[in-house]
Amino acid sequence: MSIDSRQVAAGMLQAVPFARTLGFEFVEVAPEAHGGVRAVVRLPDTPATHNHVGGPHAGAMFTLGETASGAVVMAAFGHLLDRAVPLAVRADIAYRKLAMGPVLATARLGRAPAEVIAELDAGQRPEFGVEVEIGTEDGTVTGTMTVVWTLRPNR
Repeated sequence: MSIDSRQVAAGMLQAVPFARTLGFEFVEVAPEAHGGVRAVVRLPDTPATHNHVGGPHAGAMFTLGETASGAVVMAAFGHLLDRAVPLAVRADIAYRKLAMGPVLATARLGRAPAEVIAELDAGQRPEFGVEVEIGTEDGTVTGTMTVVWTLRPNR
């Protein structure tokens, strides 16, 4: 699988204005083994996104994780936009440790894209998880998240 990370980043920033508002930076969108996809998105450390203790607000970190998961979905399934619309179905996040400074969200596709596409081809509305690890730039994990996505077939 070939991924144009600049195109994915530009598409995400155009389609999701809130990602621009929060100043997200797309660090990496890249293929992994077995057709997987990984995306890394960064939330800079700015007072506008701080909470009451000076770290990134929980809502900003949630949005960071969901945006990273969306980048994975667009990289893996963007070529299907004429057939289906990707939609987040649900998300679960665990805030594990106080984050301070810039924060990174690293998202990985939980299923092989070929399996998801096969379900779509069979007339189903596939669901699939994207696992996200949120942490500081020194590698300290401060949260984990799972976003379940679907590809809603265009009718």
